[in-house]
Formats: sequence, C-alpha cells, structure tokens
Amino acid sequence: MNETEMMSEIKDANLNYLMLAQQMIRADKATAIFRLGISEDIADLLEGLSNFQILKLSSSNMMLARFRFEDSAILSMLTDYTKDRALANAHSAILLSGQPA
Repeated sequence: MNETEMMSEIKDANLNYLMLAQQMIRADKATAIFRLGISEDIADLLEGLSNFQILKLSSSNMMLARFRFEDSAILSMLTDYTKDRALANAHSAILLSGQPA
C-alpha cells in the first residue's frame, strides 16, 4: 500500500467513524459515550457537527479514532479468552468503563 492509498484509507475510516459516532450519539447519548469512550462535551460537539464539518474533519491525515486498549490484559481478554465469551466481554466492558474518557 503506498502513501496515497494509506491517506485515502485513513480519510475513509475517519468519515465512517464520525458518521457512526454521530448516529450513535443521536440514538442514545449515554450508551454512545460509553461505547465510544468519549466525554459528554465531545459527544455534544460531535452531535452538532454539520455534514460539511464532518467532511472537513474527516479529511485529516491523522486517525480520529484510537484503540482504547492501553492495557494489554484487556486486548488479550478480548482476543484470546475462549472459555466464556459473554463473560469475557462483560469483564472487558467493566474494565473499559473505568478508563477516563
């Protein structure tokens, strides 16, 4: 993948992320804040963005979304735990909810 293709993929990912985030926030703000790992202030800003603002913001060459897994234990739990997937997902959600937005 060359640099131009990579930048195009980043822009597409940003646009998809922003559109999904805005849709989630409009549907259920509290759940969206938890699932996206953002603060209420950021949720309010995203909710109020116009289509033009979303397009402009998504054209950044930096990824707007980031992994919430600062702790390798959470990522390992989600990818390697095989005994009880529902329990692993619930445990991960509890650990992620304790992280700052």
